[in-house]
Amino acid sequence: MTVNGSVVAAEVADRTLLVHFVREVAGLTAANVGCDTSTCGSCTILLDGQSVKSCTVLAAQADGREVVTVEGLAGGADDLHPVQQAFRAEHGLQCGFCTPGMVMAAVSLLAENPRPTEEQVRSGLEGNLCRCTGYHNIVRAVLAAADAMEGTEQR
Repeated sequence: MTVNGSVVAAEVADRTLLVHFVREVAGLTAANVGCDTSTCGSCTILLDGQSVKSCTVLAAQADGREVVTVEGLAGGADDLHPVQQAFRAEHGLQCGFCTPGMVMAAVSLLAENPRPTEEQVRSGLEGNLCRCTGYHNIVRAVLAAADAMEGTEQR
């Protein structure tokens, strides 16, 4: 599979989940294992451009496909994706555990709906749980990112 633009190949057990492949084989640890039941969304990544909870996908199902993690969004520490910039500017994180999955879900949401309403953002992120923020700043961050991304190709 291609992970953040680089081919990553390895033989793994049939039951290996994509989240474990990304963390243990590719060495990208931002996607967190929070529940292993697809409830929390902390492991959300993009698979062929669509957000998926990587604890529900087998690594073998991603064979030949494109995976993007939150590490793959930024061009570097000073070149954050607009959604990452908005999360920082709008204080859309506290402990940070859910943040990578929340950012990836927001990127996918904005790719599908570049101008969401507050209600659409809340609905679009409902599969990602945050136990710290109360979601207000997360929603503000997604709306700010939508404003920043309007008319750009960074989706």
